[in-house]
Amino acid sequence: MASGAPGGNFRTWTPTPPERGSFPLDHDGECKEQMMKYLKCMKFTENKNAPNCRILAKDYLKCRMDNQLMDKSDWDSLGLINLPGDKEQKTETIKEKKSLGN
Repeated sequence: MASGAPGGNFRTWTPTPPERGSFPLDHDGECKEQMMKYLKCMKFTENKNAPNCRILAKDYLKCRMDNQLMDKSDWDSLGLINLPGDKEQKTETIKEKKSLGN
């Protein structure tokens, strides 16, 4: 039996690069500990997007940024803001209240 699209219409598939560019491998294991903690959390939560796993994801990505394994990005653009225990979140909230006059 032949494989392909119905009717024998074979189309070529052109892969597209990732949206954020390359993601070099961590050959030296600089961020392996953070990665393993994150993967363990994901396994424990059955791959749910739990806040505790998101904190570990943020730690892992911070390690990668600090070790030049990925470009530095804002946490907002990575979707990792307002996590439990974020110091930045508390500071921003205080600044917002002061600017509003509360």
